[in-house]
Amino acid sequence: MLEQVTVPLDSWRYLAAKGRLATMQGEHQIRGGDQLGLRAYNKRMILNLIRQNGALPKAEIARLTGLSAQAVSVIVNALLKDKLVRKEKKVRGKVGQPHTPIALNASGVLSVGVKIGRRSLELMLVNFHGEAVDYKRFAYAVPRQKEVSALLRRELGRMLDGVEASLRPRIIGIGVAMPGQISAWTDVMGIDPNDLMDWNEVDVAALLAEIAGLPVEIYNDATAACAAEMVLGSVLTSSSALYIYIGTFIGGGIVINGQLFEGAQRNAGAIGSMPVTTSSGGQEQLIRQSSLFPLENALRAAGLGDLGTIADVISDPGAATAFNDWCQRAAPPVAQAIAAALSIIDFEGVVIDAMLHRPQVESFVDAVRAALKRLDLTGTSPVALRPGSIGPKARVSGAAILPLIRQFSPDQQLLVKKVATAA
Repeated sequence: MLEQVTVPLDSWRYLAAKGRLATMQGEHQIRGGDQLGLRAYNKRMILNLIRQNGALPKAEIARLTGLSAQAVSVIVNALLKDKLVRKEKKVRGKVGQPHTPIALNASGVLSVGVKIGRRSLELMLVNFHGEAVDYKRFAYAVPRQKEVSALLRRELGRMLDGVEASLRPRIIGIGVAMPGQISAWTDVMGIDPNDLMDWNEVDVAALLAEIAGLPVEIYNDATAACAAEMVLGSVLTSSSALYIYIGTFIGGGIVINGQLFEGAQRNAGAIGSMPVTTSSGGQEQLIRQSSLFPLENALRAAGLGDLGTIADVISDPGAATAFNDWCQRAAPPVAQAIAAALSIIDFEGVVIDAMLHRPQVESFVDAVRAALKRLDLTGTSPVALRPGSIGPKARVSGAAILPLIRQFSPDQQLLVKKVATAA
């Protein structure tokens, strides 16, 4: 059976746009079929509605959901008691009776994102709006497991200790974004394979649960980046889309019917493994052709910076030649991969983001667009190609918001690859 991860599109507005607000009518089936399950579902639905529309009075919530005024009042009062929402100043002087808008309480829920990458560790604490409250990044040359684990123990502990005592119980969990096979492709990075083999033995979810005492969810890093674009971004609005993220290595995500699709083996969107034609006429995986690693090497050789500052270094005028050369080499293979994907799934849109600033992402997308025009796309449908809107923090942002989605999206499905809860 195919497995899907439910993530509302366009800043949690997808469900409402499709008319899928929770009522007892139509397509909705409340899991469990009892009043407790129904009320829990409607709580999530009301929270989602306030998130997508901003502050709303109870009467408007009732109108939009189809719930009775009494039911809305009971649920909203419970949410107020739990400090998940708050009352705003009463509105007077407009048509109708004065009313009190109900808004999300930003500090009502917190979540932690962890990105374990091949070149850096990132930590992010977000509030109920998905906004970053705290963020830290630590660069390293080689992602040795013992060193990264020690860094996690120290720095995650510091971040959690820095949260106000009254807010610590409101941290609902940790989302982790990391490559599916962090020990793979060591030859591309010039690393001894033995340096990374112990990643295959460590249980990252259990390690973090031990450190933080919180539920932990593990996601592929590109999948997490795709989720960030869907929830926090502004360009992934198609109900079916191919998402490509270019970091040290290149990866992807798949959106089908408005849902983030992982696949039966939770490896959908592994675009980096796609074989493409090389400039010499041979074939090799896209990850070897269109990742940022060759650009990082070129910048370092030119004395312009190191891997920890690539997004900023690229903005330096002195990096223009290296960046343009990389674009010309990396864009055609990405165009090949997009063409191959379009021949399998009729995607409406393609979004490309990267561990780069927006102007550089736009330049690369232009290069891919030009390369696509040189390919024979007969038999495939036109597709909208857009630059992503999140950038370097996409993966850790996605990791941080996915636990929020799991708990507070009205149409819940199993979101996690792996969950470990501290005893």
